[in-house]
Amino acid sequence: MGSRSLGASIAVGGSAVAHVLRGRPWQLRWGATDAEVRATLPGDDLIPDPDLTSTRGIGIRVSPDRVWPWVAQVGQGRGGFYSYDFLEDLVGCDIHSADRIVPEWQDVRAGDEVHLHPDVPLSVAAVEPGRALVMRGGVSMGSMPPPYDFTWAFVLSDGKDGTTRLLARERYGYTRPWAPLLLEPVEAISFVMSQKMLRGVRERAERPPGLEPGPMPAV
Repeated sequence: MGSRSLGASIAVGGSAVAHVLRGRPWQLRWGATDAEVRATLPGDDLIPDPDLTSTRGIGIRVSPDRVWPWVAQVGQGRGGFYSYDFLEDLVGCDIHSADRIVPEWQDVRAGDEVHLHPDVPLSVAAVEPGRALVMRGGVSMGSMPPPYDFTWAFVLSDGKDGTTRLLARERYGYTRPWAPLLLEPVEAISFVMSQKMLRGVRERAERPPGLEPGPMPAV
């Protein structure tokens, strides 16, 4: 191997190590405090000993009752995920994130399905209206069941002066030895989408009532 190739390999390897040591831990806890990362949240009991966990958070300058309706209507074919719709649509998700609260999507209950993709449902494992929505499932590999168990929880709590803390927690329990090869890269993508989603919820919830966008103009 030439000196230039060796130098390039060392640089790439160094970047990967730097990501693991610095970037990745930050991604897994983006926006969350130490106390929030350590806290036991609704849904944690479903996977008591996870192999991979992320806890991300954001402060929203309105009360939880203004935030919850946006969380309650998440899902493909519903309110979307308030993230990068165009990236989700590249893999056929057909996501259209809502800019308004839709009453028909508010009554979410345990046992309901919330779709990530038309062919990928999660099951609503627990609901505490106004406080928590927990979903569970995974993406099958063809005819093979998912190589992991997965929970995705959104938890609201009262912040200071009528504000809200919104946390999103993902927990993975591996059921196949090769699951980390799939999920470790996926979690980096999840960070990009999740932080955008949290900011998308904040943007919508903080919008003054009555200022929702009007209908799209006819083409």
